[in-house]
Amino acid sequence: MSRSSLHKKERHKTLIEKINEDPFLTDEELAEKFSVSIPTIRLDRLELGIPELRERVKNVAEESYRKVKSLQVKDFFGELLDITLGKYGISILQTDGSMAFEKTKIIRGHFIYSMAESLAIAVIDAHVALVGVANIKYKMPVYSGNKLVAKAEVKQQRNNNYIVWVKITERQVEVFRGKFILVSLEKVDKK
Repeated sequence: MSRSSLHKKERHKTLIEKINEDPFLTDEELAEKFSVSIPTIRLDRLELGIPELRERVKNVAEESYRKVKSLQVKDFFGELLDITLGKYGISILQTDGSMAFEKTKIIRGHFIYSMAESLAIAVIDAHVALVGVANIKYKMPVYSGNKLVAKAEVKQQRNNNYIVWVKITERQVEVFRGKFILVSLEKVDKK
């Protein structure tokens, strides 16, 4: 067996491990990790039958959305990656120019808040949940093209009130944090 084919087999094995650990790695990130070109990573994925990032995210998101009681898929802002109702949840959002101020390319705050709010509501083990109080802090500007990762954790539940903390990061740097007090509504009057 030639040295290059042995190197390729090792890379394939490690590539499978890396994607199993983190299915949201981009081809660019993988190319950087393996010190190879992006086309090499794409060929490796094709040979191994590993779908592109968008398809991997879609598959994980579909499974997670089935668990959510309080929101419909179309009401969620971002892509839900993982959720355990009443405990925690994780979502991602790929920002783009339509979310940013034209002059500065900084993402408008309401998009970041919407990501945090929808994850906080989704993580509650209730059919209907509303934000009663939100204490939020924008820590760093987010620019068009940045990928955001939100993590929510239910810190406390008392009767129909929940305290949920949400932290949003960009490349593992915290850009937003919020403490949400949510109320679960058993019955909703439709008027």
